[in-house]
Amino acid sequence: MSEINYLQKILTSTVYDVAVETPLEEAKQLSKKFGCRFLLKREDLQPVHSFKIRGAYNKMSQLSPEELAKGVICASAGNHAQGVALSAQKLGVKATIVMPVTTPEIKTSAVKSYGAEIVLHGDSYSDTYEELHRQIDEHGYTYIAPFDDPDVIAGQGTVGKEILNQAGRKLNAVFVPIGGGGLAAGVAVYVKSVNPAIKVFGVEPDDSDCMDRSIKAGERLTLANPSLFADGVCVKEPGVETFRLCQKYLDGIVRVSTSETCAAIKDVFEATRAICEPAGALALAAAKKVAKEGETYAAIISGANMNFDRIRFVSEETEIGEAREAIFEVRIPEKPGAFKGFIEMIGKRSITEFNYRYSDSDHAHIFVGMSVKNPSERVELKKLFDDAGYRATDLTEDSIAKEHIRHMVGGHTHGVEDELVMSFEFPEKPGALMNFLTVIAGRWNISLFHYRNHGADHGRVLCGFQVKKEDRGEFTAALDRIGYQYSDETLNPAYRYFLGNR
Repeated sequence: MSEINYLQKILTSTVYDVAVETPLEEAKQLSKKFGCRFLLKREDLQPVHSFKIRGAYNKMSQLSPEELAKGVICASAGNHAQGVALSAQKLGVKATIVMPVTTPEIKTSAVKSYGAEIVLHGDSYSDTYEELHRQIDEHGYTYIAPFDDPDVIAGQGTVGKEILNQAGRKLNAVFVPIGGGGLAAGVAVYVKSVNPAIKVFGVEPDDSDCMDRSIKAGERLTLANPSLFADGVCVKEPGVETFRLCQKYLDGIVRVSTSETCAAIKDVFEATRAICEPAGALALAAAKKVAKEGETYAAIISGANMNFDRIRFVSEETEIGEAREAIFEVRIPEKPGAFKGFIEMIGKRSITEFNYRYSDSDHAHIFVGMSVKNPSERVELKKLFDDAGYRATDLTEDSIAKEHIRHMVGGHTHGVEDELVMSFEFPEKPGALMNFLTVIAGRWNISLFHYRNHGADHGRVLCGFQVKKEDRGEFTAALDRIGYQYSDETLNPAYRYFLGNR
């Protein structure tokens, strides 16, 4: 399909039968802080709190009477499911939504409220899509794709049309979150067709970046384990058509960290008093990252389906995302007055966290967090420690230090031989731990175990095992059979400083 046809499809879209034209609001305090203008495209104000209603309805409204009479189906645990369900209600057709059994009740309840039938099947999305195709084969339902469909792309492209109508002439760039790429493709096609001078940037989490990797490789690539935190953009592989359009029309892709995303969620809240989901804040996080004084940026706030229990993690990560907290490991002498001397050296700096544990007769390790105004202060602190004769390590960007060690500082072990330490992502479902222990327990001694969930679809676990060198091949094979994502953290400096074997 040619781009001129996409432009025509966007301009003649039927989305406003059910969607609303959302406002483009300035985040005034943030704009003042950066010396530029941040305009927030409030797609969180759609009836389903996401832009997904646009593409779903645009596709379904153009189906033939025969296709609609069959009923529609999709596989989704998020915004696309609600978009399809509400569109089906509007059109008076049957909708079936296939969801993983682990889908939170808040999401299943939202879909049910629109009259859709829910089929819960499988623990993973691969299981869900297998059930989707089984349902289609058995009942003949019409499939509504989440992103890789020209009519869906055109429906999402109406967001770009509204932005250009609302922003005026002084718009420098539009930032668009990317999962499968439907929104980015639609917005990029429209903006570049109407005003090529305006840049369009896609945005992905740095640990869920299938489109960025694919564009760099020149072909569609598949991620083995994309991060689940920003679940609204957790896609393993971009669509065929969305990849083609993004490759051709995007000016680039900006990758952002979890901490930067959390800081952007706070920025949105302070500007609007609304809490957006992680995927919904990606665009603003990217705009902040590349902002230049005097320019104007539109950032699409793409969704507000936030689980309440995830807010705790967001709050914790925000300080680091705004570069307002620095975390250090510092070794001080184990002698009278050393603790007091260290505190005196820090002076009036605000301490956000302080953990101390006796190590041995020569020295002690301190885990300390301090408030900073900007990243350059971390460099100043490191120099301060070095000049005072302390051995210090900056752990601010160390995920193991932030997610586990800071909660576990309690001293080194003694006499634990052949210890391996691994980090895992456990699916949040009944029996996940038992599945793990069934394979591991009784074969290798577990010497350390720490679990922490941050409100996503998985929990983070740090676990130590005693594994003899000759058994490590068998041990790795056992972990692979379990199927949980894992990483070897045995050489992680935070672990060695605070919990490692003596």
